Amino acid sequence: MMDVHDRLTQEHAEAAAPGTQDTLGEQRTQGGVGRRRFLGYVLAAPTLAVAAQLGEAAIGTTPAHAATAALPELTEIFDLNDMLTAAALPTAALITIHVHADGTASFALPRAEVGQGITTSTAMLIAEELDLPLEKIRVTLADARPELLFNQLTGGSNTTISTYTPIRVAAAIARKRLLEAAADLLGAGISTLTSKAGVISAPNGRSATYGSLAEKAASRTTVRVATDLKPRSDFSVIGTARNRVDARESVTGRKQFAMDLHVPGASPAMVCRPPTINGTVRSVQNLAAVRAMPGVTDVATISTGVAIRARTFGQCIDAVRALKVDWGPGTAERASDDTVLRELKAAEVPLVVPKLDPLAKTVEGSFTFHFASNSALEPNCAVADVRSDRAEIWAALKSPIVAQETIAAKLGLLPHAVTVHVTEGGGSFGRKLFSDAALEAAETSKAMGKPVKLMWHRTDEFRQGRTHPMATSRVRATYALGKVLTYEQRHTSVSTDFGHGLGEIITASAARLPVGDLTFSETIFTLTQQSPYHLGLTTQLLNEVDKGFNTGSMRNIYSPNVRCAQELIIDRLADEMGKDRLHFRRQLVKDDRARAVLDKVAELGDWGRQLPAGMAQGIAVHPEYHGVVAVLAEIDCRPETTGRHVPDAYTGPRVTKVVCAVDVGLAVNPKGLEAQMMGGIMDGIAITLTSGLHLKDGTFLEGSWDNYFYTRQWNTPPELEIVVMPPTSGKPGGAGELAVGAASAAVACAYGAATGTMPTTFPLNHSGPLGFEPLPTVPPIPQSPTDGLDRAY
Repeated sequence: MMDVHDRLTQEHAEAAAPGTQDTLGEQRTQGGVGRRRFLGYVLAAPTLAVAAQLGEAAIGTTPAHAATAALPELTEIFDLNDMLTAAALPTAALITIHVHADGTASFALPRAEVGQGITTSTAMLIAEELDLPLEKIRVTLADARPELLFNQLTGGSNTTISTYTPIRVAAAIARKRLLEAAADLLGAGISTLTSKAGVISAPNGRSATYGSLAEKAASRTTVRVATDLKPRSDFSVIGTARNRVDARESVTGRKQFAMDLHVPGASPAMVCRPPTINGTVRSVQNLAAVRAMPGVTDVATISTGVAIRARTFGQCIDAVRALKVDWGPGTAERASDDTVLRELKAAEVPLVVPKLDPLAKTVEGSFTFHFASNSALEPNCAVADVRSDRAEIWAALKSPIVAQETIAAKLGLLPHAVTVHVTEGGGSFGRKLFSDAALEAAETSKAMGKPVKLMWHRTDEFRQGRTHPMATSRVRATYALGKVLTYEQRHTSVSTDFGHGLGEIITASAARLPVGDLTFSETIFTLTQQSPYHLGLTTQLLNEVDKGFNTGSMRNIYSPNVRCAQELIIDRLADEMGKDRLHFRRQLVKDDRARAVLDKVAELGDWGRQLPAGMAQGIAVHPEYHGVVAVLAEIDCRPETTGRHVPDAYTGPRVTKVVCAVDVGLAVNPKGLEAQMMGGIMDGIAITLTSGLHLKDGTFLEGSWDNYFYTRQWNTPPELEIVVMPPTSGKPGGAGELAVGAASAAVACAYGAATGTMPTTFPLNHSGPLGFEPLPTVPPIPQSPTDGLDRAY
């Protein structure tokens, strides 16, 4: 019988045979279509446990890409997603699938489920290769595991891309091991067995369930094995539209978030925060009186304010409002929109291509993008139980390893003494890359010597939480004889905080160094900005200034601003060159995938159709993380629309129709992908039209969702169509952030076409009346509603 070494040697020889790589990632040999083989492990365990090994390349070869006529951008060769995927590979063997005696399989996903649906898509990958129904697969979220290094960061639309092959390999190994055990038990050859829905059947009529085989298929020692993956032609789960595995729990209220957990002794806690960004506590003037208030158990000064612990959150709010604190200055004292804008303008990197008149003509634009809130629907929260020698934390964390090690340092404990449980979260889009609520909860629990359930107030999040940084984008393009010759874009931003690093403490620390932060930002910018167009000599550069704000990688990071500015300039170029805006884009796009999604939205959206005066269409395309999306938007800027009245709201223009076509290579769950596109479109509409923060005297004026005008029902397009394009590759591309940039740009272009004036400041309503009465900064949060009917902050 061939041993493992001989078999692997033969597999390497077979894989090295002359052939070409097809789009499914399989190896075509001279003898026909073969299947790529992968290595993995059966782990020593009581019941079957398996893992993939992808620290080395999968067995097989991939030929070099053919040279293209023009030099590709870096992001076309290696982007942020590729970097995250490569960083995760060496620890793939530490992530395991278990098959249990009850016939179920379980997998602890080292990522954060925050509503994007990755527990569903992960279960689908396992179900496909294991031949097990979705309802028998349990996907949980892994605790912080420092040994995973870069393999426990949720960001950059990377989860499905980086886990797609390792999870499938592990599941395929599990199925192979079960088949081997069944062959022995049923007295049949492996090739004669069939598996379906967790049951293996033999031609002789005998069968065995996965549960009955789980112990027999296990191994006493760790064994290295090779396996095949299913070809796409055999897929019955991947690529099919499936409901979320957690849908029933979500709609029935049984889903468990951090604040739903029962941790013995943990009582509600909130923090009284300063009136300006990152202010400090000098003294508390009425400490004894607040401690004596009904329900209050503890009051403690922490690094970010004054923490209150009480029997209920309502009592916490009352105590926070009653505190009289002498506050020290913050990090953005007296800063306002105008002062930050002047700082950004002064820091802009100069354009270098001069105006070439009369040989060529020049198109220019200067755009301003104001601060935007990164608040999630679930308030920022965490549970902490800190003892003298250990600590336990529960929170929705997208970078739990950094959280664990940062909390350990703050508490003076060794990292292994801090257990961090990752809970499911109600939204994030970058917000939960930061563990500030968990840090506060740990600090509060230590100061009080008691467990706490710490929750931020909505007003805390809008005024002291994470924001998408204010930025400017200056663009200059030149053209002659019907061709674009040069394109320059200088993006200048308030400093983006990448203090979460790549998910572990070394890069997190590097990103906080005096010059490391800008270096980190420059790297992220370079690895994410990809133009879909041939624009001649192209340069896109970033500069960042001002570290006084709490910022973060809000959904799509730099792309919505950069893409919006570029697409507006593309419209200007098309107009000045006398070309239809769609046809101009079709001529400029670099690849067929981008052209295909443009054609699809133009067809379904009836591009160029006659619309009443004051209404118009806009179109944009955005490539990112091996995916590409096009959005066509129609907007109504007529006075009867912009002048309509909704109480306590800003209405303005309304997007009346959106058509979106998305190509992510292979969509694991098309229904989930549609949902991602819908959310991204709503984000794009919001940041272009209505959603921004007003900075005045070191504080943001917005204090809750009711005066931060995210896309509301009256601004949501009545017509919305999402088209998932047929698979164009054998692997999935990124989806979570893809639609935001294209949607924001398409809406901006539509507005420019409807009004005849290119917009340059976003959101469009920022310079108009506030539309709300700002909440006071002292006390820092408003009074709770008394009847529950007027409004809830």
